[in-house]
Amino acid sequence: MPQLLCLRALSMAEQMNWEDLRIFLEVSRAEKLSVAARRLSIDASTVSRRLHQLETCLSAQLFERTSNGHILTPDGRLLVARASKMEQDATLAFEQIALQNTSEQGTVRIGATEAFGNHFIAPNLTGLQNTHPKIEVELLQFTRDVKISRNEADIAIMVERPKSTSMIVTKLTDYQLQIYGSRKHQHHYQHLALSQLPSQPWVSYVDNLLFTEQLSYLDEVAENIKPVFRSTSIISQYSAIKSGLGIGILPCFLAEQDAELIKLVANKVNITRSLWLVTHPELKRLERVAIVWEFLKMLAKEKQHLLLPQTK
Repeated sequence: MPQLLCLRALSMAEQMNWEDLRIFLEVSRAEKLSVAARRLSIDASTVSRRLHQLETCLSAQLFERTSNGHILTPDGRLLVARASKMEQDATLAFEQIALQNTSEQGTVRIGATEAFGNHFIAPNLTGLQNTHPKIEVELLQFTRDVKISRNEADIAIMVERPKSTSMIVTKLTDYQLQIYGSRKHQHHYQHLALSQLPSQPWVSYVDNLLFTEQLSYLDEVAENIKPVFRSTSIISQYSAIKSGLGIGILPCFLAEQDAELIKLVANKVNITRSLWLVTHPELKRLERVAIVWEFLKMLAKEKQHLLLPQTK
């Protein structure tokens, strides 16, 4: 029996090729064929055909095909773990060979939340570009935790400290959140008291779609708040608050830079969260990743006035 199993495993390995695994990994990350196809620069029908080819080879279903996209089955999750390690090992081997004499050049992919990516990292990359012009940055914005183990990014900035002990994790910074409203409605908010907060029109997250409890703020403000508008996107919330649809909680590094927003009950409500830098130990050994890692730490230190502004 063991000999038969070995022969079957050898036969499957001969039938599979790395391209099928690469396509499988991209679909597992994107969760949609169309998105994976666009990233791979091939058509969706080819992606679908190669997935079926891989599943036939393995005699296993790797994805549940749903209306919301391709969701990994238990067999799919097992293959992701093994194939991601293969991909990472191969990538690092190529990197180490190719960068022996050009260690400060290449691409570094940063995964971050959309607010921190759009309004903190992107506007402040000039310093990195000036000092290390051969490093290219790719900024990926997620509404969930970035999966370093699946090679989604070289460096992740997370709102919750990951539990994995195999990653390098360091605290990047604390940041403050406050209640904001539209400046054009400031006459309405001029004498707003804490007791009046529940009766205001609120803008907030969709509670049952939060990927982490770190984004649950309303209970820290008052009970019985019923938002008139909810979104999974903090940028959508920001736009709604700015338009005057309601009041809401925003990171200070985002709202303090917009003159059309005003801070409400600033001395009475203070919410603080943390951001964590995460990478894989092997990636951290790459010079360009280490450079960007240190740049992000320096940037957070220099911009504390935006992250943790003094309450007025």
